[in-house]
Amino acid sequence: MQEKKRFSENSTVGEVIRDPVFSPFGRLLFPVDLSIPERMTLKQVSRSDVLLWYTNLHAEKTVEILNELYKRASSGETIFYPIYSEQEQCENPDWRQTGLFYLRGSPGERFAIVSAGGGFYYVGAMHDSFPHALELSRRGCNAFVLIYRPKTAWQDLGRAICFVEDHAEQLEISPAGYSLWGGSAGARMAAVLGNRQHLEQLTGRSAISWKEGGSRAASESRTVLPQASAVIMQYTGFEDCSPDDAPTYACVGTEDRIAWWRGMEARLAQLESMGIPTEFHAYKGLQHGFGIGTGTVAEGWIDDAVAFWDARSESSAMH
Repeated sequence: MQEKKRFSENSTVGEVIRDPVFSPFGRLLFPVDLSIPERMTLKQVSRSDVLLWYTNLHAEKTVEILNELYKRASSGETIFYPIYSEQEQCENPDWRQTGLFYLRGSPGERFAIVSAGGGFYYVGAMHDSFPHALELSRRGCNAFVLIYRPKTAWQDLGRAICFVEDHAEQLEISPAGYSLWGGSAGARMAAVLGNRQHLEQLTGRSAISWKEGGSRAASESRTVLPQASAVIMQYTGFEDCSPDDAPTYACVGTEDRIAWWRGMEARLAQLESMGIPTEFHAYKGLQHGFGIGTGTVAEGWIDDAVAFWDARSESSAMH
C-alpha cells in the first residue's frame, strides 16, 4: 500500500508551520529573516526569487523533505532540539530563532552539522542544508540542520557543536569523527569552526586536533571538544588558511559569479601545502547555489564528499 503524503506542492507555508506535529518549531522550517507570506505554496516558495542567490531549486525536494520530517515526527522521533536553554531564550528572545533539526541515521554512527547559506541575511535551509542532511541520513550518518541567526552565525554553530557533543548519548551518536558541512555563508561557518583555534575561541573549551582526536576524543572530559575530522564546503569566497584547519573538501561551479572557483582552488592548494588533506571539484557551467546538484553535472558530488569524510575519520581514529 502506497504511503499517504501529508504535503504536496500546493500545500501552503502556513499549513506546514501550523501543523501540530511541527509545534512549536514549524516557523523555523522556512527563513524567519525573509517576509514569506503564509499563503505562498511550496511550489512558489521553491524559487530563486524567494530563496535569493540559489539555483537548481526543486519544489518536489521541498515536499519530500517536509513529508519525511512529518513521518519521522509522527512516529515519535524528536526532530528538533533547541540549542539554548529555556532560561536563555527567555532572557534573549531572538535566541528562539535557532535550533537543530535532526535527521537520524544509524545509532552510534558519526554525525554531521549542515549550515545553509543566505549571505548572512537569511538561512536558506530548505535548499542548502535539509537536502544534504536527508541524503546523509540515508547513508546511515546522523545529520543535523542548523538554524542560526545571521548576525551571530559563528556563535550559534559553536553552541550547536557543544550541544551535540554534550548530548551524544541521548542523541545516540558517536561524538568523534564528525564533519561540518555548509554552502556559501554556511561554508564559511564550517571553515571557521573547523579551525581548532577558532573552535576554542568560539566555544570557550579546549579542542583536540583532528590529527590527535578521533576515537580518543570520546574518552576525554566533556569540557574538551574534538575538532571536526572534515569540513565539506560549497561555493564560497573564503580565503583564510591555517595549519589548524581541518581536512577540507570543496566544490563550486565555474560560472559562479559570487564565489570564484579559482579562488577556492587556490585556498585548498594552500591547505595541501600545509599538510592538510583536501579535495576540490569545479563543475563546468554551474552557477552559485546548486545544492545537492540534482539533474546537473554535479549530481553525485555528495558521494565523493562522504568518501573524503570516511577517509579522514579512519585516519584520525588511527592516531
